[in-house]
Amino acid sequence: MYVMETYKRLPVRFVKGEGVYLYDDQGRKYLDFLAGIAVNALGYADPELTKAICDQAQSLLHISNLFENPWQEDLAKELVDSFWTSGKVFFCNSGAEANEGAIKLVRRYFYEKGEKRYRIITFYSSFHGRTFGAMSATAQEKIQKGFEPLLEGFDYAELNNFDSVLRALKKETAGIMLEVIHGEGGIKEAEGEFLQKIQELCRKEGLLLIVDEVQTGIGRTGKFYAYEHYSLQPDIITLAKGLGGGVPIGAVLAKDEVAKAFKAGSHGSTFGGNPLACRASMVVVRRVRELLPQVQRVGEYFKRKLQELGVGKVRGKGLMLGLELERNCSELVQKALEKGLVINCTAEKVLRFVPPLIVEEKHIDQAIEILRHIL
Repeated sequence: MYVMETYKRLPVRFVKGEGVYLYDDQGRKYLDFLAGIAVNALGYADPELTKAICDQAQSLLHISNLFENPWQEDLAKELVDSFWTSGKVFFCNSGAEANEGAIKLVRRYFYEKGEKRYRIITFYSSFHGRTFGAMSATAQEKIQKGFEPLLEGFDYAELNNFDSVLRALKKETAGIMLEVIHGEGGIKEAEGEFLQKIQELCRKEGLLLIVDEVQTGIGRTGKFYAYEHYSLQPDIITLAKGLGGGVPIGAVLAKDEVAKAFKAGSHGSTFGGNPLACRASMVVVRRVRELLPQVQRVGEYFKRKLQELGVGKVRGKGLMLGLELERNCSELVQKALEKGLVINCTAEKVLRFVPPLIVEEKHIDQAIEILRHIL
């Protein structure tokens, strides 16, 4: 073995995918309800996405960001058109990079204003990535342990506990960074009233509101951006995962006033927003807009079927759902795999379901039968 053992891998080698199904090297078929951890929005071997990638590969894969990039401009327009106000986009390669960019943008914004604000409030059970800034923002001991000292400047509060946010507030606080649904934290949903209080606090204290949409964004919850469920008006959002449909790409989207803080040379990415990634993302973004009604319909159907199992608490929105059990669920992931269903366990006791957005009711029925059997 020549690869560092940073992942606990399941004993299956997938070699092919089609629609919502994966196939291993033995020719066995699996129903995929993980989608590369909420990445493969259009499933596998989608004809339109495949053609766009192949066409772009034949013309231009990568250019330096020292030159104009029409593919970035086209994709940025699509993303801003779905934002609540006018804004600008910075492209990178992953969710962790997007969150690093957001953290830098917050600090730079207040530096440009001449204010000594740099601290950011984040939440326990959140997950923002594994690079140093993103890991420091991630309030989970298991993620941070052994990598101390962390990046200074983060204060942690409890989700849906506004008093804990007020206790974390300092004169140097620059912003509040949150996920409206904690994916890695066990599909924990933020309450609408809590989120409105957060937004009001940000406006009152002049803080920036940063919404991490890495897992929840690009149609995953039934809205193009998940913050739309709560009528939020974030200053910054971060994107990745489903944005490229399997091709690595991330993005930081900020309203105009905030985006101005980034000037030439203040941030960058060699591969960020390369022609191939942007071309693929254009297909994904336009298709996802068409799929939103289906995500809402099938998501509601799936949630109802999970509730009918009567074995645990069901949380989440759209096609980002979790089933919380009263025991460790890692063994159930293995049992599901043996039955031909790909899922995963997060926060030790929560089965997470994030299938491709093209999934249909008939696939939900297949998954439910397998879950009923193993549970």
